Amino acid sequence: MKPRLIAKTTALVSLCVGFAVLFAGLGVWQLQRRVWKLDLIAQVEQRLAAPPVGAPGPLDWPHLAPANDVYRRVVLSGVFDHDRETLTQAVTVLGPGFWVLTPLRTDQGFTVLVNRGFVPAERAAASRRAAGQVRGEIRVVGLLRFTEPGGGFLRRNQPAAGRWYSRDVAAIAQSRGLGVVAPYFVDADGAPNPGGWPRGGLTVVRFPNSHLIYALTWFALALFSAGAAAYVLADARRSRREDAA
Repeated sequence: MKPRLIAKTTALVSLCVGFAVLFAGLGVWQLQRRVWKLDLIAQVEQRLAAPPVGAPGPLDWPHLAPANDVYRRVVLSGVFDHDRETLTQAVTVLGPGFWVLTPLRTDQGFTVLVNRGFVPAERAAASRRAAGQVRGEIRVVGLLRFTEPGGGFLRRNQPAAGRWYSRDVAAIAQSRGLGVVAPYFVDADGAPNPGGWPRGGLTVVRFPNSHLIYALTWFALALFSAGAAAYVLADARRSRREDAA
């Protein structure tokens, strides 16, 4: 076999083997991600089934982490500040509309943004759902969620214009002059509000888990690359036999 052909064969085999190793590694990584995702789903299901606990106060805020606390059921009591509610755009099973985020001054003295639930566009104005603007002491049970900074897909929040596409706790607090607030918000559960609006309990708890499909795809590509390497080697042997004949 000519030296040039040997070099070409070596390069092709090395390339195919390299790709096979890379794809196999990505397949293993996806299997590891699948184990992590299944564990996360199991943890969240446990939190959803657990009785509510007191909403974390200022001493606990530095220790909160999505992996440990997201979708934890919490309970808090206090008074709503309806004059400083904020509407963020939403699309739910009830159609397009808004989430109603209302500051709640808790009995413990700190403020939490509560996502009281969904309202359609025709109920966006507080005057169109006056019965639901409950006054006095209120108890809220819901799911702890973490701030959504920036905005939605391809749409930035515009605080000055009052256009909100995500539940950005810090930006909303600053825009509404709330001072220091909890670094999370709470999605209220489905307990009905007077007049029927806002409609709570619409949190979608979903974790896409396609890691097994991704892993099988990477492993298939690894086998294909290994097969290509085997084919190149077989073709090189065939050429060597022909040259020797």
